[in-house]
Amino acid sequence: MKHLVALAAGDGIGPALAEACQEVFQAVGAPVEWVATPIGKSAAARFGEELPWSSLEVMKEVGVVLKGPLIAERLSGGAIVRSPEGTRVHPSVNNGLRRELDVYCNLRPVRGFAPVSGAYAALDLVIVREVTEDIYSGIECSRGKDCGEAVKRITRPASRRIAQFAYDFAVRYGRRRVTAVHKANVLHKTDGLFLQCVREVASAYPDIASDDRMVDAACYCMVKDPAAFDVLVMPNQYGDILSDLAAGLAGSLGLAPGANFGEKTAMFEAAHGAAPDIADKGVANPISLILSGALLLDHLGEREAGSRIRQAVERVLAEARVLTPDLGGSATTRQLTQAICLACEQVAA
Repeated sequence: MKHLVALAAGDGIGPALAEACQEVFQAVGAPVEWVATPIGKSAAARFGEELPWSSLEVMKEVGVVLKGPLIAERLSGGAIVRSPEGTRVHPSVNNGLRRELDVYCNLRPVRGFAPVSGAYAALDLVIVREVTEDIYSGIECSRGKDCGEAVKRITRPASRRIAQFAYDFAVRYGRRRVTAVHKANVLHKTDGLFLQCVREVASAYPDIASDDRMVDAACYCMVKDPAAFDVLVMPNQYGDILSDLAAGLAGSLGLAPGANFGEKTAMFEAAHGAAPDIADKGVANPISLILSGALLLDHLGEREAGSRIRQAVERVLAEARVLTPDLGGSATTRQLTQAICLACEQVAA
């Protein structure tokens, strides 16, 4: 029986990456049936809005989404969703998509690959990012022409929920440590509350080591000694920043997968943006979305297929003969995809 998966190809390089991921799924015989679900600029051209309710309905009904990157911009007037219950406005399409699907956890596993990751080939950490609140809530205003204000919102329920996810993930995948990232020494009421909640949850997991780092110290340590980290849990903005830092250490954002989890829906996406400057040039690295697809297969219980994809990617990167420009090579998206598909067949053999 095939699993239904909503496919939202996205903007910029998104459609090319989505096509690459589909080809790799076919190479491993993944039992998936794709349901085209337009969002972003393609949806705006077709329906007059970037988050059409019909697409959101499909995503909610199917429950599993593979999403290409969207152009990250704060829309004039916001991203509008016209639901049967009324019109809602979100700061951006990505923000609106996560809110409408009620996903609260952005999971970013980042690992190094020899030889393309250089000194960080042994990098292996997972960032668990809360994505429903913090400074990215979009609550901001102007105080005259010379002052702008934004609200940093941290709540106990959201903080405990993301901490619970981080510790459960650590137990499920045999991880040894969970580190809370914060700036509680300055932001006593917000990050202080977040840290308190993580510590409360940690008390129920005596077999998992727990510690915390201030965000600036965490950045420093990630560069100097990434082996000190295993699973890191943090509020929204810090997660956005540190996941890109970790991907940079690995060698490229094009190597970093991502996933979003809620109670009913899971959405898998590349960790990078839509890169409209290289759209249609055929040079985008598809690995981030391909590895996100492997996470999707794990979620569906198709772990063998997901494992084969990861092994194939590792083999192609280890050979370092077919690499896109972001990795120092000159291969096209198509050539790298074909190399990974061939490796999938070799792994199976």
